[in-house]
Amino acid sequence: MLEKIEHLGYAVENLEAAARFYEERFGVEVGEPEEVAEQGIRAMMFRVGESKIELLEPTREDSPVGKFLGKRGPGFHHVAFEVEDITSALRELKDSGVELIDEEPRVGAGGTRMAFVHPREAFGVLTELVERPNGKR
Repeated sequence: MLEKIEHLGYAVENLEAAARFYEERFGVEVGEPEEVAEQGIRAMMFRVGESKIELLEPTREDSPVGKFLGKRGPGFHHVAFEVEDITSALRELKDSGVELIDEEPRVGAGGTRMAFVHPREAFGVLTELVERPNGKR
């Protein structure tokens, strides 16, 4: 079911400061910010080999990332795995009794289809499944 690690999500309080840190200290090229209004975030991505890091800044305190920052502070937020067919993956997980946050895919950053598995089911790790649009990598 899992194709590869698509990205790791980091919750940050200041998107531009975090991007600048990775650009200046590690020499990466961070993409342009993208707002995902439904999730209450602004996100920026950069590549590390075949995977990516997603920097997440909440646009409102009551968003999931806003709540995370309020409770835990900045840091690792989630791991995202690429899947070929997210609808089938979600159905298979649900049929096997796995608790999902999202039973239907939503639109995520970069036009992906995405959904979250509850961290209780993944040993405390918030897990995102991502289907790339039209097979894009």
